[in-house]
Amino acid sequence: METIEGVHRNHFGGIISFVTSDGRIISYRKALLEAENGCIQGVQSIEDSDGNLSLSPETDQSFDHYPNLF
Repeated sequence: METIEGVHRNHFGGIISFVTSDGRIISYRKALLEAENGCIQGVQSIEDSDGNLSLSPETDQSFDHYPNLF
């Protein structure tokens, strides 16, 4: 099963895409869908009070320590 290995950030520091253990680069939205479908291990989708979904690592608070890969 794939895991998240790195991120791509925009110039504001926001995550725009992820790099998977298989070397795929997937958008934030696609990563959300794949996490919900159980295709990506080690992440979870979280719904905020407004109903917006976001990704979070299962074992950490954020993706801050993930490398910014290109």
